[in-house]
Amino acid sequence: MRVLMLSDVYFPRINGVSTSIETFRRQLPAHGVRSTLLAPDYGGDGPAAVQEDVLRIAGRPVPGDPEDRIMRWRDACRALDALPLADYDAIHIQTPFLAHYLGSRLRRKTGLPTVVTYHTLFEDYLHHYAPWLPRPALRAFARRLSRQQCNAVDAVIAPSSAMAERLRDYGVRQPIHILPTGIPVAHYAKGNGARFRARFGFSAERPLALYVGRLAFEKNLHFLLDVAEQLRHKQSAARILLAGDGPANVPLREAVKRRGLSDSVAFVGYLSRDDELPDCYAAADAFVFGSKTETQGLVLLEAMAAGLPVVCLAEMGVRDVVANCPAARTPSAEAAPFAQALIDLLAHPDRKTTLARAARAHAAEWSDAAMAARLATLYRQLIAPGSRSLSGELHGKPVQG
Repeated sequence: MRVLMLSDVYFPRINGVSTSIETFRRQLPAHGVRSTLLAPDYGGDGPAAVQEDVLRIAGRPVPGDPEDRIMRWRDACRALDALPLADYDAIHIQTPFLAHYLGSRLRRKTGLPTVVTYHTLFEDYLHHYAPWLPRPALRAFARRLSRQQCNAVDAVIAPSSAMAERLRDYGVRQPIHILPTGIPVAHYAKGNGARFRARFGFSAERPLALYVGRLAFEKNLHFLLDVAEQLRHKQSAARILLAGDGPANVPLREAVKRRGLSDSVAFVGYLSRDDELPDCYAAADAFVFGSKTETQGLVLLEAMAAGLPVVCLAEMGVRDVVANCPAARTPSAEAAPFAQALIDLLAHPDRKTTLARAARAHAAEWSDAAMAARLATLYRQLIAPGSRSLSGELHGKPVQG
């Protein structure tokens, strides 16, 4: 089977969508599925620039967001038209921008069954990037566009039950399938924490709580600064590490200095996923996550695969990830109880082995191989005769429309 994927983002652009696409593409061949991906060209050389079965389309930077690219429509159309389209069995749209309309064009041209993954809760994100527009209008626009796009394909993939519920609330009538992105569990269990601590000058005794992800406004990172302020008064030796980069990097650093939190918060920058990130996880004592808009929250699973207990807000897709996990703490969305939950974890190092075992066992249930097998099954169901009326699934149970 061969699937044509289309996305407005991909590596070297680091975010959850890129990670999800790469994770599935790496595992799908073991389940008899080969994929070709059309994605932007970000310029530069290296392995991300030339990759088998990846069509790179030149474009221009997104205004106000230099990390992203807008592909050239004509170039993308020419690249797709040059493909042996008769060899493909399905289309998989990964993002709602140019990629969606390219996929819609191909669907009309070829009649191929088409599935879209709804990765991002745009109604909660847009106001961060267009603050001059009325928030209610932005939310209404995001809902209407999401409803139109999802109802224009044959099936929808949502990474969490909360996202599926939101799409139903929008008025999406097409089948919705809950399919999280899996993680390479073994990869995150091999880090060298001592090496990471030595590199950044953290002593073996200092308690470290870790956040990994984009430094973006929608990640609610100022909430973690509030938590750090609580820690400063209650457990002054503890430090929160922020690993990643993004548009909120400079404002966050300025806020840390302004609030006198330089001894409580440390920025360790962007880390390579090959070795630096596993080392970082291994160096930490707990993982903290304050986002309220995650469609899934892969980094929590990565942290648990490394044996870290987590303290997080059980909002949106994170609820699925931490449900019934004995290594997760989900306090209310206030700095004081959140900090106290973290302090309770850090204050009992004797529980570390037990919590690490529970965290790893929970993460193992979300392996990349298992999730890729489910996606391959969905593709086969989609292309089977009479399959356009597939019913959605919610962890094996029907999604009520």
